[in-house]
Amino acid sequence: MDTDTAEQLEGQIESHDLKLKELFATDPGRAAKMTVSAAGWTLDYSKNLLDTQTLTLLLKLAEKANLKTEIENMFTGKHINQTENRAVLHTALRSSKTTGLIVDGQDVYADVHTVLNKMYAFATRIRTGEWLGYTGKRIKYVVNIGIGGSDLGPAMAYQALLPYSKRTLKCFFVSNVDATHIAETLLQVKADQTLFIIASKTFTTQETMTNAQTARAWLVSKLGEAAVAKHFVAVSTNASKVAEFGINPDNMFVFWDWVGGRYSLPSAIGLSLVLAIGPRNFKRFLSGYEAMDKHFRTAPFKRNMPVLMALIGILYSNGYGADTYAVLPYDQYLVRFPAYLQQLDMESNGKSVTRDGQPVEYMTGPIVWGEPGTNGQHAFYQLIHQGTRLIPADFIGFCKSHNPIGDHHAKLMANFFAQTEALAFGKTADQCRAEGTPETLIPFKTFVGNHPTNTLLANELTPKTLGALIALYEHKVFTQGIIWNIFSFDQWGVELGKVLAGKILKELNNTSLPLHHDSSTNALIMRYRAAQQIVD
Repeated sequence: MDTDTAEQLEGQIESHDLKLKELFATDPGRAAKMTVSAAGWTLDYSKNLLDTQTLTLLLKLAEKANLKTEIENMFTGKHINQTENRAVLHTALRSSKTTGLIVDGQDVYADVHTVLNKMYAFATRIRTGEWLGYTGKRIKYVVNIGIGGSDLGPAMAYQALLPYSKRTLKCFFVSNVDATHIAETLLQVKADQTLFIIASKTFTTQETMTNAQTARAWLVSKLGEAAVAKHFVAVSTNASKVAEFGINPDNMFVFWDWVGGRYSLPSAIGLSLVLAIGPRNFKRFLSGYEAMDKHFRTAPFKRNMPVLMALIGILYSNGYGADTYAVLPYDQYLVRFPAYLQQLDMESNGKSVTRDGQPVEYMTGPIVWGEPGTNGQHAFYQLIHQGTRLIPADFIGFCKSHNPIGDHHAKLMANFFAQTEALAFGKTADQCRAEGTPETLIPFKTFVGNHPTNTLLANELTPKTLGALIALYEHKVFTQGIIWNIFSFDQWGVELGKVLAGKILKELNNTSLPLHHDSSTNALIMRYRAAQQIVD
């Protein structure tokens, strides 16, 4: 991050004690000036601690980071994931172009559409009943077995797009290696009507393959070995391992090393979603991504929605020292969206080394959390309103509901709009007195306000608006990584725990192996062995 501009920004914050009440009072046109629209979404960022000078400095950070060139490098397939020497081409997964992007000797667009067409054909066979299970029954249950990006994306999107799903086809998502997850899922499905999707690029991921083998053993116990080929498909690149499992490689759907797991939902990882909502709606889903991609690539930064959201996030992380931000969707269908963003953001920008290998001297990736409204209002909003921490928040809502029952949606959206107003403008002691509040209670009923929020509003939650929303946050995270001068697309921090877990797994079940960990870990292993009656 450009240190000179960052220092100017810090000085600006210290010298300008911005108050949202004053900013709105002095500029009646503030909301209109600080509202942008793209790909079916409107962003009102006027309730942020921003004035023209602050925004100018933030935009200068983007320019100093050479963001425009970095955006082009990503879209055109340069190897911007330098620690793994890979291109970063999740944007190619949703491009309507079918040829013309040559990267490392491969026509990426052509490869993508070959797999998409295979997915669409397979989904059609399942949904129409052309593909039948081993006993001749139609598939009624789909169990996606993956972890991380192979689970969070499909699980979130399936829940979000339930109104567009085939309700006679129910999807489940298993990720946790805790046996409870697979066991409870298998209690809800019938072997002769279930399709398992095993999503693992290498087909060696420990958690995924443990669950896959358990599912396989369960199916074989019910239907026999010959049934595996009719009830399992793979999302992978390891054809030999897939065949060894008993899956016909013809039923393997590939993706590529230039697709990071947390960006892989539009790839074959989204097979369960295609099965649920059908090819036509999945194409609309991709079109939403593409619309936001085009906006991000072409819009000037001062009107660029992902860039503005990224800069606002940097303002609070690096200017105000905020450690977290809340994502608050006012739509029950988006219940898993905050969890999805946790991986997207924290796995991408949870880095402490710059791109030239030096320690970072400023805060990078924030902590992301949230719950749907209005549930959160009765849980953690108290802390946001009257606590001692600054917690910026993104409010996400829709003008129309898929379930227009009575005045439910009006009440939901009344709370949506009221919360951003209350957070921004608070409640003064004089207002409390005017309401007749006893003087002793005024300190407790006063709200300072000046709590910043973004408001994201779309007409309706559809496949297209969901795709655009995901792309918006993807590009926000990318922009912040560029400005922070970190590599957003590797995830080496995930690997260390995996290596240590492999070593400890052997020690848990083999008492002849000496323990050479720290005293705490050694004691915990011994306690586990004793509880399992595995004693020395």
